[in-house]
Amino acid sequence: MPRRTATMLASTLMLIALLCAGFLIKVPYAEMSPGPTVNTLGDHGSEPVLQISGRKTYPTTGHLNMTTVRVTSADFRMSLVEAVYGWLAHDSKVVPHDTLYPDGKTEQQSTQENAEEFSQSQESAKVAALKELDVPVRSWVIVSTVVKDSAAEGKLHAGDVIKTVDGTTVKAPDDVAKLVTKHKPGEKVVFTVVPAKEQAAAEKANKTATRTEKVTITTRTSDDEGEKRAIVGIAAGTDHTFPFTIDIKLADVGGPSAGLMFALGIYDKLTPGSLTGGKFVAGTGTIDDDGKVGPIGGIEMKTVGARDKGAQYFLTPADNCAAAAKDTPGGLTLVKVSTIDDALGALKDLREGRTSDLPKCTTKG
Repeated sequence: MPRRTATMLASTLMLIALLCAGFLIKVPYAEMSPGPTVNTLGDHGSEPVLQISGRKTYPTTGHLNMTTVRVTSADFRMSLVEAVYGWLAHDSKVVPHDTLYPDGKTEQQSTQENAEEFSQSQESAKVAALKELDVPVRSWVIVSTVVKDSAAEGKLHAGDVIKTVDGTTVKAPDDVAKLVTKHKPGEKVVFTVVPAKEQAAAEKANKTATRTEKVTITTRTSDDEGEKRAIVGIAAGTDHTFPFTIDIKLADVGGPSAGLMFALGIYDKLTPGSLTGGKFVAGTGTIDDDGKVGPIGGIEMKTVGARDKGAQYFLTPADNCAAAAKDTPGGLTLVKVSTIDDALGALKDLREGRTSDLPKCTTKG
């Protein structure tokens, strides 16, 4: 066999072997890519995303699109070739597997956590929007979760309303931990609660629950990486009663990042005129009850997905601005927001033609 032919054959076989190895070798990475974007002012499937009853609503135009990110599953094992392709592609991002699924989190655990965060984001979006409209919302602190095998298991239950801890009135979820950690591990702490069933019955009858119970729990020592402290094994949250019904109909979506866009969509439907002036606006960001907008993950994928869908402007959490501005899709303007007030102000500038006044993102933030 001529030397040149032998060399070419050997090179070809080596290339094939390297390609096979690239597909067979698994690396500890996962992939993020642009997910669907949904107009909160429109329909998803056969029904409106935002459904409001018991209060006058107004027609609107334009888009206020929430954005999403697709991620590979917890049990997906990426090959070396797939990782390299993802690193080179513009519309995907390869990240360490533990970034998306820390501490060996399973697909089921991740889905459950995302569902809980999505539900909480909807509640906060409703509260933030109604506060902007000066519509009163009743709120109270509840037991949101009880840790399995904790001191509180069997004594406190999800949905219990926490009125006091050791006789001190609880006004915010953070108050619970502050009051519990005043104790040393092994000491007793007394909760005064309205049982979840009692609260649910009162809400159904449109009444205020009055029957309370005192629950005494012996604290234990925390076992996380932080400073050792007294704990009982619950997470406190906030529940609300709204003066009319607001339903958000959007399946197969998780996480807290749609909060801002839901709040703006609700605000738009409850006020005359079009909030966007007919423009195509997309965005992202968590939101709390007071209207503060927080950062999210996968911002680069969300801007790509929004622009591909046709968005002209993208409401961007201030803490995500620097990352988003490093690779902004052509034709998309990144608008920096820290609160729902910032977003409403930017949308007013937009619909009134003052685009030069928009607070734009830069690579510095």
